[in-house]
Amino acid sequence: MIRFVVGPDRALVPDLAGKLPGRGIWVSPARAALDKAVSKGLFARAAKGPVQVPENLADRVEAALAGRVINLISLARKAGQAVAGYEKVKGWLATGEARVLVQASDGSPRGKTKLRPPEGADTLIAVLTAQELGLAFGRENVIHGALAAGGLTQRVVDEAAKLQGLREESGGSDRRKGTKTR
Repeated sequence: MIRFVVGPDRALVPDLAGKLPGRGIWVSPARAALDKAVSKGLFARAAKGPVQVPENLADRVEAALAGRVINLISLARKAGQAVAGYEKVKGWLATGEARVLVQASDGSPRGKTKLRPPEGADTLIAVLTAQELGLAFGRENVIHGALAAGGLTQRVVDEAAKLQGLREESGGSDRRKGTKTR
């Protein structure tokens, strides 16, 4: 779920970290749910008063969630809990050090099938583009990454699931392929 709060100026603000003061308005992390809440005035109803909803709310939330996932992966990399590159990821998977496999949504399907995620639930993240993963790892493009066990990994998995919900219905990954620069 994604939390929203109403600011003092009656503007709707996404509270992705869940720490802003005020009564929370919770919406499912799906583009259709956000669009429905906007079109039917559900934010105003939940806030018990008029609310200024920003234009393209779903796109803004999607961009903010993508930035959040990128930042969390970057923090994991700096903490030594993430690696990028086919050989390093393959090594982590072989030794069992990898808890989550991260692959670019616009990577080669054939190349992505060469690596299998670890056993268990929530062990594959494939919602970011190669360019977005590159931002997380300080490179131009990254196709394969891996996250070790730890507190940051669970936060990345949770935030990536929300982002996946927003990108699934909109075709966000496919749409972003067209805007990718090399």
